[in-house]
Amino acid sequence: MLTLIYMDLLEKIKNLSKKQKAYVGAFCAIVALLAWAFISAGVITHNFNRSQLQTDQDRQEASIDGIILTETKNEKKYWEIYGETGNYDSKNGVAMLDNVIGNFYDDENQVSMSFESSKGTYNEKKEQIILYEDTFIVLKDLTTLRANRLIWSGKDIPTIAEGNVRITRKNELLSTAEKVEISPDYETFKIIGNAVSKVYSDKEIK
Repeated sequence: MLTLIYMDLLEKIKNLSKKQKAYVGAFCAIVALLAWAFISAGVITHNFNRSQLQTDQDRQEASIDGIILTETKNEKKYWEIYGETGNYDSKNGVAMLDNVIGNFYDDENQVSMSFESSKGTYNEKKEQIILYEDTFIVLKDLTTLRANRLIWSGKDIPTIAEGNVRITRKNELLSTAEKVEISPDYETFKIIGNAVSKVYSDKEIK
């Protein structure tokens, strides 16, 4: 049974165009990178514990190497972020991370959106995640977005991608816009502001 599934998968991959294969390869590479980062990270925490990050009572900031932040409630994981390096301001409850990768999850605890960014912040008090500087996003249907900034403000609030947004959807749709709203379930998105879209045929994208 497993052999048949594997052969069927190989056959489907062979039938993909070169660009489609490239996107599948890129998605697999991101997943592999995330797995490696999460396994090798030195610190894993559900929230910032000030007593763990401060070395003395007077210190307001702490430098961190290799940290994973994750939010889980009622056995459901909402998101996880890995930062290669970063700083945490215990007074304001804000973490600033460099070389960030991570995932957002749906109600079934399945990865719905993965991301990579040069920089990111997490505000513990606002429960808000902001990614900025060369942000790359992959949705579960292999839609990809590049933007200057991504803002996540809660599981029931649309995620915002803004600034020079470029969208590619299964090599069939290329859009540029100033702003995109991604639905809370990560299934749909709304393009806002100076949008330009092009639909390519299979012949054009091979």
